[in-house]
This record gives sequence, C-alpha cells and structure tokens, in this order.
Amino acid sequence: MQTIFNKTLTDNLLYQNIPVLTYTIHYPCFTTTCSSSAAERINNFYKYQARQKEIYCRTTLYKEAVEQAKYANENQFPFNSYEFLSVFEVTYNQDCIVSLYTDQYTYLGGAHGNTLRDSQTWDFQTGKQLSLSDFFPGNPSFVEDILANINTQIATREAADPSTYFEDFPSLAQGNFNLKGFYVKPEGIVIYYQQYDIAPYSTGIPEFLFPF
Repeated sequence: MQTIFNKTLTDNLLYQNIPVLTYTIHYPCFTTTCSSSAAERINNFYKYQARQKEIYCRTTLYKEAVEQAKYANENQFPFNSYEFLSVFEVTYNQDCIVSLYTDQYTYLGGAHGNTLRDSQTWDFQTGKQLSLSDFFPGNPSFVEDILANINTQIATREAADPSTYFEDFPSLAQGNFNLKGFYVKPEGIVIYYQQYDIAPYSTGIPEFLFPF
C-alpha cells in the first residue's frame, strides 16, 4: 500500500513590478510497504518532471509573458497575466498498484486556457509502469476492440446531446488514439483523449470507461 504526499513548486514572476506569470506545480511523493527502491525511482520520476516544468515556466513561458506585456504596454492594450498550473489526481491505490493523471493548464492571456493530460500506472514492486496491453492479456486486437467500443459510446452520447463531438469522430478517434492515454480506477480502465482531439473545447477531455 502507498501513502501519497503532495509537493509543490510555485512562484509569481514579475517584470518591472508587474506580475506577468504565476506558476504552481503539484507533484506526488510516495512511501510504500512494497518496495522502497521502487518508490524512490518513481519519486525521482515526478521530481524530475516537476523541475522540468519549472524550468520551462521560468525561461520559455516567462520570456513569452514579458514580450506580451511589453507589446500590450506599447500599444496601450490590457495585459492578462500568464498562468501555469499542474495538478495530479490519484485514481487508484490498492496493494502495490497506483494510477494517476496530471492535468497541466496553461493560460496565455486569451479567452481561455488549454489543458494537457498525462498519466501513469505504476507497479510499486518493480518500479515499472504498466502498459495498456497489460490489462488485455491474450488479446492482440485489443486496440481495435477499444476503438469500436469508443465509437459506440460516442454515438450514444451524440444521440443524447448532439454536436458534443466532431462529425468525423471515428477517424479522429483512431488517428489520435494514444496507448499511454489511460488511467485506472476501481471500476475499470479509463481511456481519454486530449482537448480538440475528437471534440470541441466545450466538451473538455473526453473519457471512456471500460469496466473490469
């Protein structure tokens, strides 16, 4: 069994006393009754990810925010401070298995921000990630079966609430399918797509449950 702690990197970056970028990066830290060396390996994974995100914020994103602030000031436009927020959600934590996803929200001063999702499912005995194929043993055509089920679920949703998905969702679902785009919860496996992959922004991040 694993105990999860939240760690945070955060700062409010200024340019000429003007707040131009705020970032908050939450990431998990684990203790476990399974394998301490596996937990250390997994903790290092998330620590490294968090530091890379912070470097991105303090260099690339900060530079873009400053340039936009300068442009807004020169042209007497209002400037909306940039924001970067990374939060994780643990969806499964039983025995030596943990599954979670991280939503990374970036706001660049426009009408709305964008969210990018990432996920991992870990075996705390070995320190290795589980793949989607591990949950469909002995089924070489599991991807085709998943896609057929997703198309059925979308058709049902469209019948109840039209225009929540793009018209060509079957080809988009196949073309944008990502073997790493899943997480586990007690009820089953959740397959997800990124914003705009198969649906408009208003639909959010589409999710499809495959019960155990």
